[in-house]
Amino acid sequence: MGFLSVLSYAHKLVLERLDAHSGYAIDATAGTGVDTLMLAKAAGRRGQVFSFDIQQDALDRTQERLDKEDQAKLASVQLILDSHATMSQYIPEAQHGKIQVIMFNLGYLPTGDLSIITEPDSTLTALASAFDLLAIRGILTIVLYPGHAGGAEEAEAVQAWASSLSVSVAQSIIYRQLQRQDAPYLIAIEKKGSSIP
Repeated sequence: MGFLSVLSYAHKLVLERLDAHSGYAIDATAGTGVDTLMLAKAAGRRGQVFSFDIQQDALDRTQERLDKEDQAKLASVQLILDSHATMSQYIPEAQHGKIQVIMFNLGYLPTGDLSIITEPDSTLTALASAFDLLAIRGILTIVLYPGHAGGAEEAEAVQAWASSLSVSVAQSIIYRQLQRQDAPYLIAIEKKGSSIP
């Protein structure tokens, strides 16, 4: 058996942290709904998942994926048509600092308009908000795609941000194939402290 794909490894890390009875999670980039569905299954019936995308097509695909499942086994899912940079506005104040898992899968919607991509500025704003929303010991996963136009610049900016976090507030790791610089890779961040100094 080979190594896990970056997406599978992100899911493995998330499943280890999410409360299976009443988990709170955010999918910052709904895309085709794969991560949203996994989170909805893992968070339990009393859980809550917030899923963001700037494209209605992505939210429609996510809803179609959710509709094929037994709703009695899924957490409540709120689909939000807005940038992940605005996520803190949509999360109830009582849940700030209590979100167990936040997932980012950057790049573009594979079946949509390929010219619509995540951008470094909004992504970095979203990551800072996500870190504030996370619970202590919560995990933030970011799948990066340096192989498409604009992807390498975004990956570099995200990696620089993650590397700059003080070890007193966060632990950051990379999961990456070393032989291909354009291969997708994962950055995962565990929150240790309450805020970024």
